[in-house]
Amino acid sequence: MSKPTLLILAAGMASRYGSLKQVDGFGPHGETIIDYSIYDAIRAGFGKVVFIIREEFLEKMKEVFDKKLEGKIEVDYAFQDFDLTKFGVNHVIERTKPWGTAHAVMSAKDKVNEPFCVINADDFYGSDSFDKMAKFLTTEVSDQQMSLMGFQVGNTMSDYGYVSRGVCEVSASGHMESVTERTNIYYKGEGDDRKIVYEENGVEYDLDPQTRVSMNFWGFTPKIFEVAQAMFPAFVEENKENLKAEFFIPSVPDYMVKHKLADFKVIPTSSKWFGVTYKEDKPIVQESISKLVVDGIYPEKLF
Repeated sequence: MSKPTLLILAAGMASRYGSLKQVDGFGPHGETIIDYSIYDAIRAGFGKVVFIIREEFLEKMKEVFDKKLEGKIEVDYAFQDFDLTKFGVNHVIERTKPWGTAHAVMSAKDKVNEPFCVINADDFYGSDSFDKMAKFLTTEVSDQQMSLMGFQVGNTMSDYGYVSRGVCEVSASGHMESVTERTNIYYKGEGDDRKIVYEENGVEYDLDPQTRVSMNFWGFTPKIFEVAQAMFPAFVEENKENLKAEFFIPSVPDYMVKHKLADFKVIPTSSKWFGVTYKEDKPIVQESISKLVVDGIYPEKLF
């Protein structure tokens, strides 16, 4: 079986963070969070990395990544844009925000022909996650059996505001029964009274800290492109007046499970995620990476 590909979602405008965090430095020598993900992916046996970006970011991304990755892993780029005709939609809809993470994945359909993993550019997942995903993508994956890395929501929070997570229902056999994108999960209360809640339609609901969530760390075959493209025109038609509507990745696996097109194995991890949703998160991430370097998990200089 060919080596799996790493697909990195890096097209966001980083509106909450305030700058192009995809190329911001967090490691001791200015390493980006993406650098650590790629380093882990190379160690785990991935053969190619594809960045999904806005085309206007290309020069900057190539400047940051191409030379240091040369000879270590194949590198390619796919562009997420507003041209819907390539996905069978003839509407011209003026938007300032892309159509979401599933639309971003669809944008790479001509770049990937092998099993692949999707991750966010601004999330640090840790080497254990990449090792487990690489093993799955080389020994278990099929068009009928895909996967997601299941994090505990309590290990994925920010102290500085809301986060978006795909909240999973998991069967006794360890497979996903459903996944629902919750875009407003946050801490409420202080000290011992602090709890995790999510808000929907102005109503707050409690969320158990052990709940498995998707951090957009998915294991797919190219079949996902076919299913997403079949779903997308109806989504656009339904949301053509809603300029903030987004076609999220979890909606595609959720559809596939409910229509018995594929099973999704939830690969459990107790790893503590960290990432940069807000500017205030940056020093915490820098400190966390520094400790991993001191502990010998990563070399001081990655590439």
